[in-house]
Amino acid sequence: MRRCYRCGAENLEDSAYCDECGAHLSAEVGAKSLTSETEGLATSEEEPPASFSIADEGLSTSLPHARPRAKLVLLRGSRVGREFPITGAEVMIGRWDAEQGIFPEIDLDEEDPEAKVSRRHARLFYRDGRFWIEDLGSLNGTFVNRGSRLRPGQAVPLKHGDEIIVGKTFLRFLIEGV
Repeated sequence: MRRCYRCGAENLEDSAYCDECGAHLSAEVGAKSLTSETEGLATSEEEPPASFSIADEGLSTSLPHARPRAKLVLLRGSRVGREFPITGAEVMIGRWDAEQGIFPEIDLDEEDPEAKVSRRHARLFYRDGRFWIEDLGSLNGTFVNRGSRLRPGQAVPLKHGDEIIVGKTFLRFLIEGV
């Protein structure tokens, strides 16, 4: 069994990615400590300011450390407006594959007839008072607001209304209460 460096889950020895969080399990990545994950955030285009809080985004919450509710909304395709709630502090975006044991929380299989979304494409997570997105080494890339393609492992902050493109699937990131 291989233990995931990111979440600690046990995975089959020949697994390339963690079944729980989607982290790459290569010998090089697996050897990194948990502190390397935070170093990856330092390479992002913008780091969260030390004093940042969810109140800075105009969010209402009764608990100081509560994660605001957010969702992705499909912008193109046969089901424009379909909503994908972000239910955890970290969710994987990809395509469901029972044979490989891949079950992303945001499954775009039905929205991606050309299979341009990788099975483990990207992850959205909440940390330091804001949401972030990170490409997981996808084949066709992840883009925010039609900017440059994210490098695998590059975490970039998201704000209400950002457009996210995974493969050829266009989504809008929305924070409830904004």
